[in-house]
Amino acid sequence: MQLNDKASIRRALAAATCTLLGSASQTSHAEGGDEKWRVDTSVLYYSEQDRVTVVEPVVFLRKTTGEDSFVNFRLIYDTMSGASANGATPTNTPQTFTSASGTSTYTTPAGKIPLHDFSDQRVAVAVEWDKPVDHLSRAIYGINASTENDYRSIGLSATRLREFNNKLTTLTIGISGSYDSVMPIGGAPTPMQLMSSVVPPPPGGEDDEGESGKTKLVTDAIVGITQVLTRRALTQFNYSIGYSSGYLTDPYKVVSVIDATGATIDYRFESRPDTRLRQSLYWKTAYHFDHDVMHFAYRYYWDDWGIHAHTADLHYRMELWKGAYLQPHLRYSTQTAANFYTYSLLNSSPVPAYASADYRLGELTTTTYGLKLGVPVGRTSEINLRVESITQSGNGYPADAIGIQKNYDLFPTINTTVVQITYTGHF
Repeated sequence: MQLNDKASIRRALAAATCTLLGSASQTSHAEGGDEKWRVDTSVLYYSEQDRVTVVEPVVFLRKTTGEDSFVNFRLIYDTMSGASANGATPTNTPQTFTSASGTSTYTTPAGKIPLHDFSDQRVAVAVEWDKPVDHLSRAIYGINASTENDYRSIGLSATRLREFNNKLTTLTIGISGSYDSVMPIGGAPTPMQLMSSVVPPPPGGEDDEGESGKTKLVTDAIVGITQVLTRRALTQFNYSIGYSSGYLTDPYKVVSVIDATGATIDYRFESRPDTRLRQSLYWKTAYHFDHDVMHFAYRYYWDDWGIHAHTADLHYRMELWKGAYLQPHLRYSTQTAANFYTYSLLNSSPVPAYASADYRLGELTTTTYGLKLGVPVGRTSEINLRVESITQSGNGYPADAIGIQKNYDLFPTINTTVVQITYTGHF
């Protein structure tokens, strides 16, 4: 399974409820009542048309351990299956692809986007301790770990919140870091190596599937201000910065090598820089009308790979009857392509140091329409159902397409359906 595809999908799944440093727990001290436990359980279904399907059950537990002090537990298990684009372009003949070790192959029919079948499972756990430091400050410490077929990760986080200005202003400062191990099935390819030059091991010989893998380090930090404006309005500003180093290439992605007619004659395994600096600015505001509540957020992202992205996100919660509510959701995002993104490589041109045809690094527009219905159950519990439709599109017919490439949609639109049912209870 393409590692960066999995990371992108999981970020999409978590976008509505998670932030960089797990800020869901940051509001826990504001929830009153005598309950000792909060329980959130959900099952999420994510399906890309003709591609990836994910089923993800999640259990979140919050235990009150003292006056205004909490311990949070989160357990996630997800299964992924289906097919993922490997980066090669469609062409007029069948295409056969070989793994980095040369021990396995798969074939795509003529005229089709090359897809690689896969299946994967992941287990992730996280624990946070959320406690007061004094009457104006809180600290949140977290640890998380996850494991899947070809990836391991362990991380730590620490967040400090400080209230001032009569508790109308909150300053948030946090940092997180993770150590990840990448263990590609079939071994890690040599970046920019021609697939035709891969030599399989001799019969009975060793291949690369048992190697210890590659590693990467990821560090993120956030500084934010939350300000109560009026009795009805609240706003938040965040600046985030992250740095990744190590193995950032996707070992399952390739780039087509074409001749002057646009015909595919070979493939190169992709190559990405071994560092990445990511930054973003985020603004969110909430306004409470007489009954309804509106949340609007805007995020500007940029990195040193050349990607710039703008995202606008709108939720409007409409109160219905006896605590029930309906919440429409609209999200719109655009991004530019990475400096080294390309549809293909011309065989007569010099071989670049970096190249990737991963569409998630290309020029991309994403639109999300969603609706959530929440219904109270008893005095302190709720069941809600969320349904969303996500559309990702890019430039499928670029002006620099060569020869027979002009006959194919090089960036077909991807339609995704998300359905999630959640139960929340306090005990």
